[in-house]
Amino acid sequence: METDLQLAQRAVITGAAVALRHFGALAELSRELKADGSVVTAADRAVETAVREVLGAARPEDSVLGEEQGETAGNGRRWIIDPIDGTRLFVEGDDRWLVLLGLEEDGETVAGVAAHPAQGSIWWATRGGGAFEGRIVGGRAVAATPIRVDAGGPDTIEGSRLCVVPEEWRPQLVAPLKAITAALPWSIHPGLLVARGEIDLAIQTGGQIWDFAATSLIVTEAGGSFSGLSGRTRPGPGASLYARSSALREAALETLADATHANAT
Repeated sequence: METDLQLAQRAVITGAAVALRHFGALAELSRELKADGSVVTAADRAVETAVREVLGAARPEDSVLGEEQGETAGNGRRWIIDPIDGTRLFVEGDDRWLVLLGLEEDGETVAGVAAHPAQGSIWWATRGGGAFEGRIVGGRAVAATPIRVDAGGPDTIEGSRLCVVPEEWRPQLVAPLKAITAALPWSIHPGLLVARGEIDLAIQTGGQIWDFAATSLIVTEAGGSFSGLSGRTRPGPGASLYARSSALREAALETLADATHANAT
């Protein structure tokens, strides 16, 4: 029987293939706005359906939570799907969107897979098993390469390499960090750049559990640190931080808290 990680990779790669078909025909893709103002398309729904079908056939007793179709109750294991993370990028023809899948047991993420299908890259981690990146070739994840955060980077905001995602959301939130170190452009999800050791700090200015389940595990298994702005270390709703170290993450939280306090007085 395939492992949970192998299943997660297969499910993500299956969803990625569905997404790429829609990505290649964007002119024909209908789109609409959700109540929160975010974009949703037939591609989002089709990708989630494809991922659910793979998971349901292999682990029919597991729970599944997806951004578009809600939660299907099951046992204490829960798969968490973001079928297209970055739908606005997707509909604009930008190749930085992802397919994300995490597996949660007893409230802890134990496996996570993230793919940039239009770039052909895939990233994964298991709790205690490290983090890796590879390529999608012939419907499989190949060329597995271990990844680690930059162990020699700074633990202060000054001198850190920072990225922000989504770039246009909540500029007032990230202003205190950008006043100290300029935000850099990014070609792959900034959390993955932290895990790879190419930047030191990333802030994701909003999201839900499905936005963070996979990427948070990949970063922490690569030796980094993750939390919401409240300091909670499990993925959940709201803005979140990825950092090369706990000390840098705490420095970023302190900077953001100080700015909030100053603005309130």
